[in-house]
Parts: sequence; structure tokens; C-alpha cells
Amino acid sequence: MNESDKADTVRSAADSMVDAVRGLLSEGINRRVVVRDSKNDVVVDVPVAVGIVAALAAPVATTIGAGVALVGKCGIKIENRTPPSAPPATVDAE
Repeated sequence: MNESDKADTVRSAADSMVDAVRGLLSEGINRRVVVRDSKNDVVVDVPVAVGIVAALAAPVATTIGAGVALVGKCGIKIENRTPPSAPPATVDAE
């Protein structure tokens, strides 16, 4: 494998990674990370996109926070918040 092939491989891997992150961010607007305590009260409710940015900006704090939530018997869920789509409009041709 020559240098040109290696550069193309790295570039291709980087492009696919960027596309994956963009997809997650676009989906992250409609999905939310919800942390609930043992009484089912909402403790944290943030969009997934914000969670991704926080994990990239402060990975240690994010890991510690997730660990504390799990040890404290909190539930962590990713919920889809998109409203159900309306039925398609129909037109009566009389």
C-alpha cells in the first residue's frame, strides 16, 4: 500500500465518521435523554445533540454523571419526541 492509498483510506474513514456525527446530530434534535429517579420524577431532560456535545466537551464529567445516575437507581432512557404524523390529507372529487 503506497502513501496515496493510505491517505485515501484515512480520508474515507474521516468522511464516514463526519457523516455519522451529522446524522446523530440531526436525529438528536427530536430525541431526548431523560433521566428519572426511583419515584419516576424527571431529573434531567436534554436533547441528544446537547448530550453529544457535552460528552465531547467533558467526557470525564459525562461518565461520572452517568455512573452516579445508575448507582443512584435512576433510569436513563432515550425518548423520541417527534409528534405522530398527521394522516395524509384527502380530497373528495365530486
